[in-house]
Amino acid sequence: MNTNKAANPPDWHRRLIENKGGLMAVLSVAAIAVGSLVELVPMFTLEFEPREIEHVTPYTPLEVAGRDIYIREGCYLCHSQWVRPFRSETLRYGEWSRASEYAYDQPFQLGSRRIGPDLHRVGGKYNDAWHYEHMKDPRSTSPGSIMPPYKWLYDASWSGDDIDASVAGLITLGQPFPQEQAGNPQAHAFKQAKAISEGLKEFDIEVSADKEIVALIAYLQRLGQDSKAMAEARAAAEGGE
Repeated sequence: MNTNKAANPPDWHRRLIENKGGLMAVLSVAAIAVGSLVELVPMFTLEFEPREIEHVTPYTPLEVAGRDIYIREGCYLCHSQWVRPFRSETLRYGEWSRASEYAYDQPFQLGSRRIGPDLHRVGGKYNDAWHYEHMKDPRSTSPGSIMPPYKWLYDASWSGDDIDASVAGLITLGQPFPQEQAGNPQAHAFKQAKAISEGLKEFDIEVSADKEIVALIAYLQRLGQDSKAMAEARAAAEGGE
């Protein structure tokens, strides 16, 4: 008696698969189509909770520039921006991430692995000087870090023309930039960068406002700020009920 099932497939297998390749192809396409619809339909029908989305705002022009640098340097390859709703995650990184927070992330920076810590709540966790030193020498602020230094960010300058182009592109995608930012992105970016540069002087750090490190600091300090506003709105709403 031959018990090798692999060598002797059942009759239904021969009838359905081996002798009817066309039918199998049609069934496969149908299965993929159904699965795709299950995944895609909710994306187009989902509506954000009004009291959540109203507290999410687009990045400022300087933060857009910093985000472009973040993407260019491949930071998403080692850092995620997605705090999952698990106790181990929230204890380490803070409140779990909500869909509405990604409303103006185009493209989003969820990441696929964590060689370094998640950054979705890093804004405000450290001061600007910490980020300045960390990018220059990661081990000076995080002993044992395997992150490489990014010293060229201290010499390279962000481009005003690139900021104009990035903001214009995001506006075409429907992002509601305030008029003061949309009207003159470069001027608004320099104003914010100047404030960061002046603030760093308190730590004896001299850096020109137009350097890429300043734009990157602006972006990193923004991460998670919308979540704080959303949490305050939820607390106020619950307190009034």
